[in-house]
Amino acid sequence: MHLPPTTVPSLAELHDWLLEHHGDTVDADRLPAIRTELEQLAARKVPGAVIELGCYQGAMALWMRAVLDATGQHQRSVHVYDSFKGLPERGTKDPDLFETGYLRAEPEQVLALHDRWGRTPPAIHPGWFADTLPGRLPDQIAFAYLDGDYYESIHTCLTACVPRMAPGGTLIVDDYADLEANPKAWNGLPGVKTACEDYFRAPSPLQVITGAGDLAFGRYTAPADGTQQ
Repeated sequence: MHLPPTTVPSLAELHDWLLEHHGDTVDADRLPAIRTELEQLAARKVPGAVIELGCYQGAMALWMRAVLDATGQHQRSVHVYDSFKGLPERGTKDPDLFETGYLRAEPEQVLALHDRWGRTPPAIHPGWFADTLPGRLPDQIAFAYLDGDYYESIHTCLTACVPRMAPGGTLIVDDYADLEANPKAWNGLPGVKTACEDYFRAPSPLQVITGAGDLAFGRYTAPADGTQQ
């Protein structure tokens, strides 16, 4: 599917295509949940960039760009961060679920996917989070999508991102499974929730977002007065 320069597919078309061709990283719960977050940025006029930490081949980054464009947020920049070496070695708080190097992709795949759909590509920052985030994050973040899978990755992302969140901005942590609030949530990566608990300490400010299936999402909203956790 290669598009003429003047053709701009609808969000519905992109939604269905992503579910068909990138169902390993996006699903029917994730896409509308992220769409809602980005639409609210426009409604609330939250300043700052949109970032994704752990972008793989760029499916969610493409969806975010398309939603931003559809809601008139053409000037809002998107930044993605990924090792492009796959998952790191798991830590002691992570399950023996994936092999080191799993989910490896290339920056060129992110660029090609955006080109295929006629969308402006994100700024791509290759490297491990501990190396890239301290010096390459935007000064102000309106929305952050954390998809780091492991304890250390998520803790590193929170440490770097939360202080840069714009007042009223939101941060979504993927694979955050709070089984008390959402018994249906997939709990395959428990190190993610542990990292959030260790960073924020009790009581956790994360709100659980539920979907029709086993969505495991936690949302942090930065205080409107600009103070941070």
